[in-house]
Amino acid sequence: MTTREAFLGRVRQELRKTRGSFPATPSARPPDPMAAAEIIRRELAERWPEALERFRLEFERVAGVFHRVATVQDAPAVIGGIARERSASRLVAWSAAAMGADLGPDLRRDGLDLTAMPDVAVDAQEARRLREVSAVADIGLTGVDLALAETGTLILLSGAGRPRSTSLLPATHVALFDRRALIERLAQVGVMLEAWHASDAVDGVINFITGPSRTADIELTLTRGVHGPKEIHAIFVDGGLA
Repeated sequence: MTTREAFLGRVRQELRKTRGSFPATPSARPPDPMAAAEIIRRELAERWPEALERFRLEFERVAGVFHRVATVQDAPAVIGGIARERSASRLVAWSAAAMGADLGPDLRRDGLDLTAMPDVAVDAQEARRLREVSAVADIGLTGVDLALAETGTLILLSGAGRPRSTSLLPATHVALFDRRALIERLAQVGVMLEAWHASDAVDGVINFITGPSRTADIELTLTRGVHGPKEIHAIFVDGGLA
């Protein structure tokens, strides 16, 4: 058997281990995205506990670590514990406005070196400096725009005060959210994206994050953290961020 035949044979062998593709059809574009998004929010006002439990199960299935706290004031203790377990001291975070809560004072009192992203656009030199700070940070702290229960996926919109580097460059990503971010199905994501565009809320990149970064070479050896964080933690705040 030639090298090429052996290679293709192994690919076929691995493909047989997976389920076949599921049938898929495109969803209809909502005529009024804002109204459709509001309907989703009203429905989730009653069903959010079930959506949260589904999110937790799926998030942990993709190697995420789920935390739940009663109030936003309890979150810094969880973040401090994550930092101490990893001997971490350098944090970068979205701005307080972008995250929906100002955890900076409590985190700094816990001895952590925190750099918060500015709320306004910065020049190229400052943007480069902030990326360098993020690249050497141990932990990146962000909010969450949408938490997709169906797949345990965090969806983050980039922009002023919320750069992609915060969630992508540090070895550990910690994301803070409440019930307002929860959605149940992927089809609902499309509705919310349409609503964002209709309201001109989108001026950056939308990141879908499903578990820690994973990369496999041709031998199918799985490695974490090559193209993103090795760990991802989600902190759900029962009492809300606002």
